[in-house]
Amino acid sequence: MCTYISTSADIDASVSLGHNCVIQDKVKIGRNCEIGNNVVIHAGTVVGDDVFVGDNTVLGRQPRSGVTSIRKTGEQPPLIIGNRVVIGTGVVIYAGTKIGDECMVADLAAVREGCLIREGARIGRCVSLECNVVIGKNTVIQTGSHVTGDTVIEDEVFVGAEVCTMNDKYMSRRPEVSLRGPYIGKGASIGSNASILPGVRVGRDAVVGAGAVVTKDVPAGEAVVGNPAAPMRRRTSLGNEPTDKIDG
Repeated sequence: MCTYISTSADIDASVSLGHNCVIQDKVKIGRNCEIGNNVVIHAGTVVGDDVFVGDNTVLGRQPRSGVTSIRKTGEQPPLIIGNRVVIGTGVVIYAGTKIGDECMVADLAAVREGCLIREGARIGRCVSLECNVVIGKNTVIQTGSHVTGDTVIEDEVFVGAEVCTMNDKYMSRRPEVSLRGPYIGKGASIGSNASILPGVRVGRDAVVGAGAVVTKDVPAGEAVVGNPAAPMRRRTSLGNEPTDKIDG
């Protein structure tokens, strides 16, 4: 077992390094960090103070497009990780992303280039964040969710397990069409296994029920359920029977 540390890396003396770590050129690691076994930190990555990184994690890798990829990528600026961040085991985070203070990125998550994860956000196990995603402060993305490229999720949003978002309305049948991810407003809640189609806007404090398929915008404060998602039925004044009217 061995560890490689570039001579140009800047690692505080208080950092704990596991076995078989690779720390490349001009990496900077702050005070009191704990880096697990078999971790690879790519060139230029900046890690703040009091950060935990689990075993077998890769930080700051440069993206590479496939030969047939529609969206081509290029060289990205270094990954920046704030203070008091917890990064789990088997996580991959690309260059070009910024992670704010006190965030958590749980085991086996993948975060692509160009993402911005603001302070206090929690990214669950096996979550995938595609390129150019914005995650707001104190937002929670639960296990197994897929956040497609160019999605914006504002502060204090709850996204349940295995939610799927999409950004290609025509499923690659019209390659000239620009990709548009959903926009989810502050305080919204998205139930587990919901699907949100490209370009859909979910308003502030709106609620999307579990398993719903959201095909059009959801107004602020609205609650929608079903496939396709529609506003919930109003209750009578007695509160025990739905009316025949559907909001909207």
